[in-house]
Amino acid sequence: MKQNGVFGVKGQMTDGFQFKQFTIFHDRCAMKVGTDGVLLGAWAHGGRRVLDVGAGTGLISLMMAQRFPEARIEGVEIDAAAARQAAENFSASSFAGRVGVWPVALQDFEPSGPYEAIVSNPPFFLNGEKNPDAGRRMARHAENLPFAVLFRFAVRWLTPDGELSAIVPAEVVEQFVADAYLSGLCLSRRVGLRTTQRKPVRRCLVAFHRLHGETVERAVHTLLNPDGSRSDWYQELTKDFYIR
Repeated sequence: MKQNGVFGVKGQMTDGFQFKQFTIFHDRCAMKVGTDGVLLGAWAHGGRRVLDVGAGTGLISLMMAQRFPEARIEGVEIDAAAARQAAENFSASSFAGRVGVWPVALQDFEPSGPYEAIVSNPPFFLNGEKNPDAGRRMARHAENLPFAVLFRFAVRWLTPDGELSAIVPAEVVEQFVADAYLSGLCLSRRVGLRTTQRKPVRRCLVAFHRLHGETVERAVHTLLNPDGSRSDWYQELTKDFYIR
């Protein structure tokens, strides 16, 4: 699944993307607008207070602001250049009064109160050779945000019925779910994603609550039809964001 492009977006510019209600510039961000962020921003549950961990360009924050008109969304982003660009994307949007970003590591962030929803497209490379580009390495390698750190924060700062939502590669999802469980969070929703019907599942959307013993909602969806068009599920999920 591509990381640097969005399937079927007709509003692509040289240094950003035009969505229906906002524009995302990403020329100063290590990680560009990608399919993963769009999927998570369109799928995650929200609330009146939402935190976007690893906000990057601000894409997911703005999607949550569009979907939940009464929500206030905060982002945390360790990369200073990305945080500045996210802030600029927020300021240029119609949601400027409800979204903001803190240029800080999650480990050093002290929020003013609990959140009903936390969303994250976390760093996911656990092993192997690291990218020589420092920005992309920071954005993509889990040493900067170990899964356990994310879960400990969520346990501390989620409301009792709040939800943590994330998108992770299929090869790390079992470890991700196990780390969540050890931290006191229980899987409540899981969606496997494959690019086409003949491809294996490459990504998983997952959501967690504090409560245990609930039935886990499970599904597998395909993003593209054989002709390259968006599947019915993908089209319905993202119809309020993609221009065409």
